[in-house]
Amino acid sequence: MIGGTDPSLTRINNKWVFRARPNDLYSSKVIADFGVNTLKLKKWAIVHATDAFGQGGAKALTEALQALGVNPILDQGYTSNSQDFAPVVLAIKKSGAEVLGTYMTVPADQAIFAKQLRQLGVNIQWIGSPTTATVTARNLAGEALYGTYAVADFNADANDAARKFTKRYLERFGMYPDNFSSWSYDALHILALAMNNATSTEPEAVRKAILAIKDYKGLEGTYEFDARGDGVHGYNVVKNDGGKIVFIKRVDFPIE
Repeated sequence: MIGGTDPSLTRINNKWVFRARPNDLYSSKVIADFGVNTLKLKKWAIVHATDAFGQGGAKALTEALQALGVNPILDQGYTSNSQDFAPVVLAIKKSGAEVLGTYMTVPADQAIFAKQLRQLGVNIQWIGSPTTATVTARNLAGEALYGTYAVADFNADANDAARKFTKRYLERFGMYPDNFSSWSYDALHILALAMNNATSTEPEAVRKAILAIKDYKGLEGTYEFDARGDGVHGYNVVKNDGGKIVFIKRVDFPIE
């Protein structure tokens, strides 16, 4: 039961892999749809890490934008744990982009990039992958991430299960949960549910019970596993409003 969002992870012909988060084919569709159809922006710059997550996300976002009739005007990759994003920021500034889509793996990279973006006077709209809304990225970046949008598989106000979990989490740990706690919580409870439904821990029986789960209301959304092993098929759109993550809307897609 994995939390990686690279779409290829459930496309390697391994029937034992299940995902308790939506994959980046869905995040890219939501980023593209929100930016083009809600914010009405057509000049896109894409910035991404050159690892599997970043490359896969950038490719999916490019394809999602092209499906909406938009071709990105800039695609910039960088190596994770970079300390200087000035060349990337200057390329964005020179491009004339009006909206930025990002797939950044490391929260510290996100923070450095955000600060240098603001320092060099780039204040375009920004819609990021889930990293943009994580607690760590927001703590490190501070005001530099104010006003940005992101897609988030978990948000405290997205559904009843998330609201109850957030209340309990705050009471116990004194801090807000994010997607690192939510997907693993869902994964553990789905495995337990499958074992109980199967009345067995025999691998094939548990696998069949996972695939039989319908309409399970988890923290990440409503679970129904497709044949590849993907359990959730949508994302929340959120906004960083003065350091607080505000829920905008939920977007789900049919199972393919």
